Amino acid sequence: MNKKKGLLICLILSLGCGGIAWAQPRSDVFPPVTIDQPFVVNTFEASIRVVPVAIGLANPFDMAFRNNGDILVTERFTGNLRVIRNGSLLEESIRGVPQVYSETWRQGLMAVELHPEDDRIVYMTYTKAIVADGEPEQTVALIRARIVENELTQVEEIFQAEGLDRGIAASQLLFTPNNKLMMSIGGAYMYAGIGDYAQDPTIHYGKLLRLNDDGSVPSDNPFVSTGEYLPEVYSVGHRNQIGLAFHPTTDQLWATENGPQGGDEANIIQPGLNYGWPIVSYSRQYRGDRVSERPWGEEYEDPEVIWWPSIAPSGLAFYTGDKIPAWQGNMFVGSMMEGRIPGTGHLERVVFNSRGAEIRREGLLRQLNSRVTGVAQGPDGYLYILIDEENGALLRIEPAQ
Repeated sequence: MNKKKGLLICLILSLGCGGIAWAQPRSDVFPPVTIDQPFVVNTFEASIRVVPVAIGLANPFDMAFRNNGDILVTERFTGNLRVIRNGSLLEESIRGVPQVYSETWRQGLMAVELHPEDDRIVYMTYTKAIVADGEPEQTVALIRARIVENELTQVEEIFQAEGLDRGIAASQLLFTPNNKLMMSIGGAYMYAGIGDYAQDPTIHYGKLLRLNDDGSVPSDNPFVSTGEYLPEVYSVGHRNQIGLAFHPTTDQLWATENGPQGGDEANIIQPGLNYGWPIVSYSRQYRGDRVSERPWGEEYEDPEVIWWPSIAPSGLAFYTGDKIPAWQGNMFVGSMMEGRIPGTGHLERVVFNSRGAEIRREGLLRQLNSRVTGVAQGPDGYLYILIDEENGALLRIEPAQ
């Protein structure tokens, strides 16, 4: 049996048999909790305590940890870059962030990433208002700046995406071990009439990009010599990627990707390859019809993990800490909602065997009834998550004892 047929059979079995192969049994009733007090959760392999680090964040999207202990957090709609210091959210935001366009739902300030060799240098992606053909439009931009005390200095826009943001173009950043900057740009939405963005060679939307740390194009990018796609492009055929992380043992780059209804994915990214959207997909459109006649094609890469129903995957991290040994090597993915039902976001734990095959998944922290966006392992070995609400929070997950 080839991988494509096997994947489809597993998907059918999971739908017809209540997901017995893909998910741990869970209760439909959870005791109420609030984000302003610690609480204990008994998970499948560990009892954990969830501790609020900071509350009062307005729709936080991403976080970055500085060497001095500060945690930087982006607020998507306010356009603020907040600082958590010594366990407290500072009242004053960092000054100097460029004007962010956030008048359309789910646009605004997004990723924050620090330079691996100098954490005073910060990179951020955001939705930017532009004028195209005399009309007001939006696109995604990348800035680089230097943090001096509580202000961004030497602010420089080092990249602006080709194409117009008419969907929900999420953007994430991740530095590679050799200091190249990976940048996702989503927004390839069928309902907005721009699903073909993901395959369009003249547009950055629906692609994963690879840049030098100054925003220029690396000479060894896969399409530099062929000109088949724009030179910044690293992989194509994506809908909306929010999570990026390197696997701790294989060093492979993984990315989460949102489908519309079902068909969310986690992919292993390889340079120059096509991941199929919207030509092949396991998803259905919001109106119910299938995105594609069949979910695979020989020339397209298959996902490593599929979610059905959709969990709206967001942040991504592989746990390598020593605080909860039973979780080492597990993949953690934020969920913004499940099955298109508000208030069903959670933290998804995916377990792999020694051959890298998925064997178990568990939905955690459903009792929060909230969207989870950022997911990261901190320098202290704890897992941190962002709660994306108007009165959101940064939470830390630690052993119960």
